[in-house]
Amino acid sequence: MSENKVPTTVYAESTPNPGVMKFVVNRAILFGDSQEFMNIDEAKNAPLAAKLFHFPFVKEVFIAKNFVSLTKYDMMEWDDIVMEIREFIREYLADGGVVVVEESQTAEVQQETQGTTEITEGVEPEQLGEIETRIVEILEEYVAPAVESDGGNIKFVSFEDGKVSVLLQGACSGCPSSTVTLKQGIESMLKQMLPTLVKEVIAING
Repeated sequence: MSENKVPTTVYAESTPNPGVMKFVVNRAILFGDSQEFMNIDEAKNAPLAAKLFHFPFVKEVFIAKNFVSLTKYDMMEWDDIVMEIREFIREYLADGGVVVVEESQTAEVQQETQGTTEITEGVEPEQLGEIETRIVEILEEYVAPAVESDGGNIKFVSFEDGKVSVLLQGACSGCPSSTVTLKQGIESMLKQMLPTLVKEVIAING
């Protein structure tokens, strides 16, 4: 074993989405906004994601601060591949493998230095009105931690005519229970905290 290896442990954790498995690392692997890759072409600046796409059963890759969520094709069962994937990720990180190249995080870092929340997707901070800012704060404080624990992420997209549009990523994207969570959890919370303002919450990729 190389003396330069970084002590790394990875454990697999199931998510509410049966097609997604969450691989949790004992340290931070991404410093910036979480990133989702739908195919290998989108992973040009993410060496770890690109290598994971070489596994024929990997459909999508979602990388967050300290975990990787993988969506698989139905051709394989998790029981048959989870150990292989877990060990691959552990070895890659222990050997100092690059997760995401720095250039691709420039925009996120700039947003953070301006005090922008990670949840906003394609919205500049100065474009957010008072209501939008409050919605983002609620999502970040009350929703994001729970969603992240399930191996996913939620991003605010827009607010118009009482309708809040969000983007679901990772395990939350296409999850059978995400619609229920969206309506009974997130929508109810926003209606309660912003009465008369929020009428509906929809996922643009739901």
